[in-house]
Amino acid sequence: MTIAGGATAAGTQRYRERCAGAVAEDHFRITHSADGLWLSSLGIGTYLGEPDARDDAGYRDAVAEAVRLGINVIDTAINYRFQRSERNIGEALGALMAEGFGREELVIATKGGFIPFDGGYPPSASAWFRTALLEPGIADPDDVVANCHIMTPKYLEAQIDWSRRNLGLRKIDIYYVHNPETQLQEIERPEFLMRVRAAFELLERKVADGVLGIYGVATWDGFRVPPEHPGHLSLRELLGAAEQVAGQGHHFRAIQLPVNLVMSEACLVPTQVSGGRRATLLEAAEAAGMVVMSSGSLLQGRIIEAIGEDFARMLPGTSSNAQRGLQIVRSVPGLASALVGMKQTAHVRENVGVAALPRLPGHEVLRILKACGSR
Repeated sequence: MTIAGGATAAGTQRYRERCAGAVAEDHFRITHSADGLWLSSLGIGTYLGEPDARDDAGYRDAVAEAVRLGINVIDTAINYRFQRSERNIGEALGALMAEGFGREELVIATKGGFIPFDGGYPPSASAWFRTALLEPGIADPDDVVANCHIMTPKYLEAQIDWSRRNLGLRKIDIYYVHNPETQLQEIERPEFLMRVRAAFELLERKVADGVLGIYGVATWDGFRVPPEHPGHLSLRELLGAAEQVAGQGHHFRAIQLPVNLVMSEACLVPTQVSGGRRATLLEAAEAAGMVVMSSGSLLQGRIIEAIGEDFARMLPGTSSNAQRGLQIVRSVPGLASALVGMKQTAHVRENVGVAALPRLPGHEVLRILKACGSR
């Protein structure tokens, strides 16, 4: 079964009203660049785990519980757990629709670009590549960069179709090109920007077809490193590519990158140029009217271990280090949602507890991040 429709302003507002009283009033923020959608300050991620039945069940249950408790942002990628995370989300969505939740209440994001395999490690990677990608004409050997990444339009188009099938969805609300800076390991920047434009042309067509809502880039290092770094991503250049493709009405409107207590470059380091001056990524994104999501909000649990007792005093109302780390990230000025991987319902219940607290003032968050960066 394919679930029709996509997230809407009215639907996400209805979801916000469902949660009234259980979460703080500022747990949801409206995103005008994403068609007026209301996004929860926390989102569930689905990256880590084994390609086995136990983690399948864990993610299926965790996604459903997250939606029941106040999270309407669900993030994945086709290569997460060899496509299994997308399929687990699809199963959870089917169960949630049966409970009375509407597709228009939920914001579903996925990514494409990496070679995903299918369900687990194949006996022969080269045989899988030949059968799944070469013979159907989805990819050519010369398309592959760093032995793992492809960014051609025909490949991304196939990835979108696979993701829609895995998720059981007619429409994906946010689609990211996954770690495009991987391409810069092997090609020069002018060629890279040509490939970006070709990818954006395909994504604009998919928006026009009603298959995607908006699109963007999800990156680990690209926006955090300085302009002189060979893997640097310039938001100004990416926006220029989108404008060349579709003018000012383009749909390149979303960014995902790590933001946490030890990876705070998006907030503090001026890696971008905006309005003729150096700016942080979040400043440049705000000026461009883009939605920004944080990945690695707890850095796969390492933040929990690093938080000291002083944070408990600074963050009254929090009851665990996970909540403290998330309270800081979800309060970062200019950030729409803090994504956190959760494959156990117990972790969902613990983490969602922070949604009942008001977000911290922006100046207080920046003070904390600067203090952490100086340690």
